Amino acid sequence: MLRARPEVLVLLGILLSLLLDPTGGQDSFSLTWEVQRYDGWFNNLRHHERGAAGSRLQRLVPANYADGVYQALEEPLLPNPRRLSNAATRGSSGRPSGRNRTVLGLFFGYHVLSDLVSVEKSGCPAEFLNIHIPPGDPVFDRDQSGDVVLPFQRSRWDPETGQSPSNPRDLTNEVTGWLDGSAIYGSSHSWSDELRSFSGGELASGPDPAFPRAAQAPLLMWTPPDPTTGRRGPRGLYAFGAERGNREPFLQALGLLWFRYHNLWAQKLASRYPLWGDEELFQHARKRVIATYQNIAMYEWLPSFLQQTPPNYTEYRPFLDPSISPEFLAASEQFFSTMVPPGVYMRNASCHFQMVLNEGFGSSPALRVCNSYWIRENPNLNSSQAVNQLLLGMASQISELEDSTVVEDLRDYWPGPGKFSRTDYVASSIQRGRDMGLPSYSQALQALGLKIPRNWSDLNPKVDPQVLEATAALYNQDLSRLELLPGGLLESHGDPGPLFSTIVLDQFVRLRDGDRYWFENSRNGLFSPEEIAEIRSTTLRDVLVAVTSVDPDTLQPNVFIWQNGAPCPQPQQLTTEDLPPCVPMTEIHYFEGSGPGFGITIVALCCLPLVSLLISGVVAYFRGRERKKLQRKGKESVKKEAASDGLSAMEWPGPRERGYPVTIQLLPDRRLQVVDRRLSVLRTIQLQPPQQVNLILSSNRGCRALLLKIPKEYDLVLLFNSQEERGAFVQHLRGFCENWSLGLEVAEMSEYELFRKAVTKEQRERILEVFFRHLFAQVLDINQVDAGTLLLDSSQKVREALTCELSRAEFAESLGLKPQDMFVESMFSLADKDGNGYLSFREFLDVLVVFMKGSPEDKSRLMFTMYDIDGNGFLSKDEFFTMMRSFIEISNNCLTKTQLAEVVESMFRESGFQDKQELTWEDFHFMLRDHDSELRRTQLCVRGGGGGVGDIFKPNISARVSFIARTSEERAGVPPPRLYTEALQEKMQRGFLAQKLQQYKRFVENYRRHIVCVAVFSAICAGLFVERAYYYAFASPPSGIAQTTFVGIILSRGTAASVSFMFSYILLTMCRNLITFLRETFLNRYVPFDAAVDFHRWIAMAAVVLAILHSAGHVVNVYIFSVSPLSLLACIFPSVFVNDGSKLPQKFYWWFFQTVPGMTGVLLLLVLAIMYVFASRHFRRRSFRGFWLTHHLYILLYVLLIIHGSFALIQLPRFHIYFLVPALIYMGDKLVSLSRKKVEIGVVKAQLLPSGVTHLEFQRPQGFEYKSGQWVRIACLALGTNEYHPFTLTSAPHEETLSLHIRAVGPWTTRLRETYSLPTGDSSAKYPKLYLDGPFGEGHQEWHKFEVSVLVGGGIGVTPFASILKDLVFKSSLGSQMLCKKIYFIWVTRTQRQFEWLADIIREVEENDRQDLVSVHIYITQLAEKFDLRTTMLYICERHFQKVLNRSLFTGLRSITHFGRPPFERFFCSLQEVHPKVRKIGVFSCGPPGMTKNVEKACQLINQQDQAHFVHHYENF
Repeated sequence: MLRARPEVLVLLGILLSLLLDPTGGQDSFSLTWEVQRYDGWFNNLRHHERGAAGSRLQRLVPANYADGVYQALEEPLLPNPRRLSNAATRGSSGRPSGRNRTVLGLFFGYHVLSDLVSVEKSGCPAEFLNIHIPPGDPVFDRDQSGDVVLPFQRSRWDPETGQSPSNPRDLTNEVTGWLDGSAIYGSSHSWSDELRSFSGGELASGPDPAFPRAAQAPLLMWTPPDPTTGRRGPRGLYAFGAERGNREPFLQALGLLWFRYHNLWAQKLASRYPLWGDEELFQHARKRVIATYQNIAMYEWLPSFLQQTPPNYTEYRPFLDPSISPEFLAASEQFFSTMVPPGVYMRNASCHFQMVLNEGFGSSPALRVCNSYWIRENPNLNSSQAVNQLLLGMASQISELEDSTVVEDLRDYWPGPGKFSRTDYVASSIQRGRDMGLPSYSQALQALGLKIPRNWSDLNPKVDPQVLEATAALYNQDLSRLELLPGGLLESHGDPGPLFSTIVLDQFVRLRDGDRYWFENSRNGLFSPEEIAEIRSTTLRDVLVAVTSVDPDTLQPNVFIWQNGAPCPQPQQLTTEDLPPCVPMTEIHYFEGSGPGFGITIVALCCLPLVSLLISGVVAYFRGRERKKLQRKGKESVKKEAASDGLSAMEWPGPRERGYPVTIQLLPDRRLQVVDRRLSVLRTIQLQPPQQVNLILSSNRGCRALLLKIPKEYDLVLLFNSQEERGAFVQHLRGFCENWSLGLEVAEMSEYELFRKAVTKEQRERILEVFFRHLFAQVLDINQVDAGTLLLDSSQKVREALTCELSRAEFAESLGLKPQDMFVESMFSLADKDGNGYLSFREFLDVLVVFMKGSPEDKSRLMFTMYDIDGNGFLSKDEFFTMMRSFIEISNNCLTKTQLAEVVESMFRESGFQDKQELTWEDFHFMLRDHDSELRRTQLCVRGGGGGVGDIFKPNISARVSFIARTSEERAGVPPPRLYTEALQEKMQRGFLAQKLQQYKRFVENYRRHIVCVAVFSAICAGLFVERAYYYAFASPPSGIAQTTFVGIILSRGTAASVSFMFSYILLTMCRNLITFLRETFLNRYVPFDAAVDFHRWIAMAAVVLAILHSAGHVVNVYIFSVSPLSLLACIFPSVFVNDGSKLPQKFYWWFFQTVPGMTGVLLLLVLAIMYVFASRHFRRRSFRGFWLTHHLYILLYVLLIIHGSFALIQLPRFHIYFLVPALIYMGDKLVSLSRKKVEIGVVKAQLLPSGVTHLEFQRPQGFEYKSGQWVRIACLALGTNEYHPFTLTSAPHEETLSLHIRAVGPWTTRLRETYSLPTGDSSAKYPKLYLDGPFGEGHQEWHKFEVSVLVGGGIGVTPFASILKDLVFKSSLGSQMLCKKIYFIWVTRTQRQFEWLADIIREVEENDRQDLVSVHIYITQLAEKFDLRTTMLYICERHFQKVLNRSLFTGLRSITHFGRPPFERFFCSLQEVHPKVRKIGVFSCGPPGMTKNVEKACQLINQQDQAHFVHHYENF
């Protein structure tokens, strides 16, 4: 191995230093020597890191950890540190140093220590060795709670250590491990730059040149609160090179001394070398100050401290390791602590010791140490003269005796960590020793070759036996367990003991001989021999004299020792009795006062959806008003004029109901009519002479009320605005009654009695309920209890009900009809035998018995009698026409008079009565001969039965449902019940478990693609959650966050990953163009592209649930972070927090509203609340525009998500990992849509069809290819908005134009209908143009992939099937080969007039369907709940018309028309019988959710069988 010459090493060091530019200025190249780096690097050119800031401590003795690696020894293996502190170091103050060491020497030692080593910085992740205070401790547990725990956080360690017993944990030194003045100039280049003024080579000063600038950013000065006053912040603290240089005024004074000494030298050099620049002046002054500092520390202070002279310096020894040892730190710190007095004197140059001011205590002879920690703006030290006085006072004051006793100022009132203002310095030092893994006292002696005491008494004969006995008891009399710190204290008395002396002397010798920049090293080129000699002769006294300008005679030659005869002796050795008491410990509650605000914030965040719901409700309300306004505007309103004698009043409906304004009209035909403000008739009262009218007037409260009692009706109670208005009405009524010979009786009573006497509508309804109960009870022999007479009604009420009579309006209402209907007129006239205009109980009963129990002959005779208007025993053609007309009223007059006349003629002709003008009853009954069974089932459907009675008499519509038979002859007939009943029973014979298994198998078969996709997506989300949760719980870089908030971090990080994935890939479900393309590929066999919207909703709901959990996790985190100390937060968030000792964590509102993730998180919750509420189905149906606008907040959502993730406090940004690919795909898909949206499409034709349907026919864009069943999105700028709405194409792919049928159900479609009303000219250019986006695919276009397909359309949901039907017939006419052989189209509509445009399409299909491919069934549902007699007659007429003309009476189509709702289950069963060889049948439904759910339920029930499998595709609107 080659050996390098020292000259070569020096040259290499110079080159490295220059290349790394340690000084940061151009003047550095004019310096003739190698400038020492600030951070301690490259001092040793073989081991560059030795002594550098951040390097590890170097042990003298092997580590002593519980596990041999890093776990500290604790109770019960070692004593409680507080008990040990009390036992070994408690004692009285006031005993002077055995060597007359001065307080200045003591704090100079602390200053040297701060220059060499600093391990106070907390380690990360945070680990704690908390100090448990014994119950009843007089200082820390005065309440005797027994649960006081003083926090102690372990120091920062080298992460490369603590891996194994051969590599135990070593702490890191945060400052340079050299005597290089780092306490003056800082331990980094940047720190030094902040201290410099860059002018004249001086350190920067504040307003007073004798003081440095205030501590401020970016200097990370330690700024804990003043434990005495609680004052915080950097104000009153100075910028020093040592982070903790402001801890006490005494340490601060020494920092000020060296600050002023540097500037003094810079001024000297500037006057001596006026051509030097700032850098040269600064580096020369720095070099001289460091050398003087090294000389004083090594050759003046150390001998006075150890009472030993270090060996003479010979040369620089590069192979010597000068690293600081943890044993040195413990020995020096602990020995210094025994010398600290309870107070420090101040004196002037004339030896006058000053009285000092104390806040709240007056004056005292000295500064109390315990009340001086981290003090701000000390009034006793507010000038350079006061600092000089403190330095002079410390030079004259003798420190405490060097023994095991530590004054209470340190032992009980040392600045505390965390939320405690005080702690025990000795206990903390003991814990620090355990944290460092210091060896035991015996192990250290043995390792250093020193004598080991044989027993406790051999330790130190000068120690108080009681102290020794108490300490031995804590260690169970085992001397081998005695720790280094208490052992070193116990062996010291007057001077450091052998162990401490050996450790300290060894450290300083290594520091001197291993330092390449030591001032005595003649080879480093720093100083000449003359300069070295001058430096060696400089003492701290010289520095003090130079800085303070005091007379040298006022200071002893060695300011570290006070000898007898020295100037200015101290008045007395200070004791605690002479000084103000120490301010006791206070405890800070971090969350105090934040609870209500935190709760309000959480409640407010939880209320965001409610606020959004409220806003959506308001928007929906106004949109509803707008829609109603448009609907009213679109309808032709019939103007009603109020009668000239109409009077306005308020009708009182009852005691618990709100009144409403009405107009009373007295009409010429003896009718009193009540209308509302819209002139709609509310009630008509027919007055018949000699009927008596009773009028009761109120006699109090303004005389405004009036009660009109009408026999056999409920009363009319009116409230007028004034007595005059009431009088006018009474006058009109009196004249009306006289004119028509009606009796009028007027009475008066109080308003209260009037209201009480009134029979309200509610009371009348209760009477009628009993009426109908007893009516049905007599007809059907129901028990009287079931009829409701017992328990509920008294006999008097029953008699009252049975004697009441029904008016024509009440009779019509009971049938669910209007009073003016012809059927009501005929039936009422027939039943009212006495002709008094009312139906009695007996009259109604006679009619009801016929319908409930009568034979078909009785029912036909009743109908014959009803319509034999002239009563001649014959039914003329006109009367037959009138009967049919009354039946047709139920279907909204679906037939014209001409069509109805044609029906009547065909029925007469079919029955052989074409030559007859009148029919006898026998002829009439003969016409109904083929429908005897229908007449037998005919009943009277009466409302108002209550209590379930009405359900008994519902029409049996299902008995008239047609099924598909095997043969064409039976196509419209009902299949034999046995066939289908037996088939159903055969298939359902299996057990319950077998049925469920079959149902499950069918479900999986039908939705296997959906299940797989959902399972895969869920597995990915779950995997991301687990991966992130595991990572932060067990595998993340050590920061302590998992130990701090385990549940919160797992929940927030896991859900964050899943939500990021969901919100990213949800974009793919909205790539309509991509989905339309992919569904035509082989991927459609594996991915259910038709369920993209459902999958979108599912992802959205899952994502919002996870987002809520994510927020809940952060709520937990915010609370925990709000009560965690700053040292802990600095570990978790190193880029956000710096542990500067200020203690207080940020409040909860800082996390929520003053951080980027917090604020964006709140905004994200707000955006999500708006988007989700406005996207709900309920709101979407009421305001599509609101949904459309709020859903465009997705752009803001993703912007916030990106910001939220990019400024993450814990982890690096990850959202882009999930978002980038879906975002690019979505943007590409959007660009495709935008390229189409720019093209205007001209409208060729616009028609306003019945039922609010608008038919638009427009040009087909070039290259526009689509399939039947697909849909497009259109926008019309003429409506003043650019929102797009989806509609299914009703044109077929082979047609040259595109067409849509749009029903006006909302504001947009209503305004569209108005916009495309007929233009003034014939040119199509007059129509506003459209913008088109599409086509897009959906499940309905899969109809051709099944051999048999069923199309079910409800309402406007028939639009996709219009295109499919036309496409099917066109392809079949061309002879195209198709898999689909049969289509069953089921059209469910309220009335056949609702969508007459579809009838035209079906008619076209029927004409072109030569191969009988399409079978159409129309279900008219409006008839299902109406009067069953008329429904039966309509059914008879329909079947007759179908039989004679092979067309429907209502639609004019060959398609079969049914009355009622389709029985899907039986319909599908019949399909299985008709197509036994087909194994899979496609069912495609589009319409209201209720209908599609019924279809889905029927498919699921049928799929439980082993026959054909029904695959259901549906769309709702």
